[in-house]
Order: sequence, then structure tokens, then C-alpha cells
Amino acid sequence: MEKNNRRDFIEKGAATVAATALGLPNTLAQTSGTGRPPIVHHVFFWLKNPASVEDRDQLITGLKTLAGIPLIKELYVGVLAHTEKRDVVDASWQVSELMFFEDLSGQANYQKHQLHQDFIKNCSHLWEKVVVYDALNLYTRIA
Repeated sequence: MEKNNRRDFIEKGAATVAATALGLPNTLAQTSGTGRPPIVHHVFFWLKNPASVEDRDQLITGLKTLAGIPLIKELYVGVLAHTEKRDVVDASWQVSELMFFEDLSGQANYQKHQLHQDFIKNCSHLWEKVVVYDALNLYTRIA
């Protein structure tokens, strides 16, 4: 009986991954019970003045205002951690934000939200480059 349950789980997971690849709704992420919303939005900022603590802090303050957008389920703001130098580590950015949304609609509506538009208007003069990585959260380890 245990094998059947595992097999069912694996088959459902494979079907969900296939549906996601085809652009179909992802029911696993929406109902997996992982405790973490399925859309991950990670943004990296390169400051025009990378040595300016004032500019960095102004950007961080601006990013924190985004917490007022109810569509954002979790928000983390960080700066570069000076870990060991390796070929695979990009240490060229200064500030990042990590957000979680319930679904693609929430992430899309966040882009249009007035607080997000105000953030761009008030802070875009601080950065020279922005890179965004959006991902579908398929798994969360809950310790």
C-alpha cells in the first residue's frame, strides 16, 4: 500500500511539472501545503554609486515600503554577503529583494500596484541595473 501512495505522489508531481512546462495551471504548488506561496520573485540591484552607503540605505528603505502591498506574502531585503570567492558566485550586485506571491496573478498585479510604481519613481535614480528571476516554488523544506 505504501508503494502505491508514493507512486501516486510521484505521478501527480510529474504531471504537475509537465503541466507547468506547458504553461498550464500548477495545482501542486497551489495546494501542496508547503506553507510558502508558489511564486518566487527575486530581484538584484546594482547601484549607480556602489560605494555609497547612503544610496544603499535609501534603496533598502524604498524596498521596505513594498511590504504595504497585500499581494506580497513574504518580503526579504538583503545586501551582498561576502562569502568565499568562487567562479559560480556573482558578487557584483549590492541589494536584493526576495518576494513570494500566491499566484501569477498576484505577481502581475503587484507590478501595477501604486506602491510599486511609487517605489520605481522614487528609487530608480539609485540603480544602474536590475535583474529579475521569477520562479515557481515546487518545494519548501519546513524544519
